[in-house]
Amino acid sequence: MKQRWDDFRTAIAFLTIFPVANNVAMDNRRLGRSMGLFPAVGLLLGLGLVVSNGLLSPLIPRAVLDCLLILLLILATGALHLDGIADMIDGLAASRDRETSLRIMKDSRVGAMGVVGLVMLLLLKYLCLFHIPLEQKSAALLLMPTAGRFSQVFLSRCSTYIRREGGTGSVFVDHVGNGELFRAGLTILLAVLLLFSFKGVVFAALLLVFTTLMMHYFERRLGGVTGDVLGAATEMTEVFSLLLILTIWG
Repeated sequence: MKQRWDDFRTAIAFLTIFPVANNVAMDNRRLGRSMGLFPAVGLLLGLGLVVSNGLLSPLIPRAVLDCLLILLLILATGALHLDGIADMIDGLAASRDRETSLRIMKDSRVGAMGVVGLVMLLLLKYLCLFHIPLEQKSAALLLMPTAGRFSQVFLSRCSTYIRREGGTGSVFVDHVGNGELFRAGLTILLAVLLLFSFKGVVFAALLLVFTTLMMHYFERRLGGVTGDVLGAATEMTEVFSLLLILTIWG
């Protein structure tokens, strides 16, 4: 039980700005195990958004509040994945050559395409959240970060890390196993069933299709995944989950 709690604290510490695992020894195996709890951290982030929405909705117009909720998620995660989406767009847009794309993605500078892509992604996320019916808003706030972090686990387990020199993402990709993927999948499945009853199976199935298509695209285009790709996949899946809720239940 203590091991699982320490793994959960490790997942929180990696995915958020909260220093809850300062006294936990973070070996590679623990980092890999913690991935099974990434969607649970997403649920925790979503719960924080739901509480914030409930407290602020009587005081702030919805258009402003939804923008603040997205900003809160960015602050809570330290904009961890936004850098990944900007770098990935820069790399994929600038070149068809795999090695050149990877080199551009590793560059800390952000190009015009990366900036435009990042702005459009945040705008799309905001507009989707704003237009989701109020009766589904709490479910959307819970599922958006949960689905995004499930995609990280899926891609890490089902794809390969492609940077020869290694990186932060390689520690997770190399040590995540079937058990972690099962726990992550069970978390998202239980979440959608509790929030949408059996209609949630449609959400889960389409989410699985989307993450599988992303995996095949990254495999074909880059040969696998990097830390930037995992971060970008998180952001893309968050937007996709909002689009699904808006389309199916809106």
